[in-house]
Amino acid sequence: MVYFSQEELIIRDMKYEDAQAITDAEIEQGWDASVEKYLKRLDDQKCGKAISLVAEYAHKPVGYINIYPDSPWGAFGGKGYPEIVDFGVLEKYQKHGIGAALMNTAEKIASEYADTVYLGVGLHSGYGSAQRMYVKRGYIPDGSGVWYNDEICKPHGECKNDDDLVLYFSKKLR
Repeated sequence: MVYFSQEELIIRDMKYEDAQAITDAEIEQGWDASVEKYLKRLDDQKCGKAISLVAEYAHKPVGYINIYPDSPWGAFGGKGYPEIVDFGVLEKYQKHGIGAALMNTAEKIASEYADTVYLGVGLHSGYGSAQRMYVKRGYIPDGSGVWYNDEICKPHGECKNDDDLVLYFSKKLR
């Protein structure tokens, strides 16, 4: 299904062949990438648990985002709120509105399920631009504190500044 189309940019359902193309492009630009992540999201989409989208620019997959309409994870898990998971745009396609188009589409889809959407964002410097973007889009911290390995990190508890150290943000959609 196509959700957005403007000039050379299309936001559509992700296909299995996109998974390898995106993985190869991420590895080429030096990211730690694995096709399994995308195959998991596609399997969840097939089972009706997720909506997996790809941004196609000039007939190439260049970005992705996933919406879990009733996510079981994180600060709002199991409460009927959609979660945005695994959002990215290949580096050479960033700063061209592709990420904004993906987020706008994901938020529109999420608004069909609830009035609030949430997401977790990593805390290390590699997530700096994402942290700023979410705040600019109106996302606010949920107040539960830092999470590590899908659990709230207790004060003075052990954690590691890796991709599993996140802060959850939410946004009212309507």
